[in-house]
Amino acid sequence: MKLILASQSPRRLELIKLLDMEFEAISPNIEEINDLSLSHEELVMDLAFQKALAVFKLRKDDLVLGFDTLVIINDLILGKPKSKEEAKYFLQTLSGKTHRVLTGCAIITKGYSKSFYTESKVTFWDVTEREIDEYILTKEPMDKAGAYGIQDHGARFVKSISGDYFTIVGFPVSRLYQELKKVLKG
Repeated sequence: MKLILASQSPRRLELIKLLDMEFEAISPNIEEINDLSLSHEELVMDLAFQKALAVFKLRKDDLVLGFDTLVIINDLILGKPKSKEEAKYFLQTLSGKTHRVLTGCAIITKGYSKSFYTESKVTFWDVTEREIDEYILTKEPMDKAGAYGIQDHGARFVKSISGDYFTIVGFPVSRLYQELKKVLKG
């Protein structure tokens, strides 16, 4: 049985190495279905499960990990921005406020599946329009939920965090490790 990461995210590819397990990464190549009747917590777990299941269907003898991350402020989900204007709007919305970051995780192998999520809170400093415009020029915001990466230049805007840093990055290392110990004990 091989560990399969259902993602090509550079951050997740780097962080999975902290588990000290051999792995392979396969992109799930699916169209995500957002069931808006679900709570945010259920939705992030469902999206992670969709990704893991798509890869598991190709690799039924392996253990597949799927992930999804949501940035939520005032009950509004800020996904990956579709334009520079949307990225600017997201960052202006986050400026000076606290938001939630949920990362959903799914583990699927023969005869076993489990989904869970972790949550952290992030508070931004007040961010000026110029700072936002300069950050958008780095192109970092364009492939990240909420239009920022805490592990990159977006760290400049973060006043404080409450919870697990790795949840914000999109790969909750310690919780995942604990769950994998339960699955792999046999």
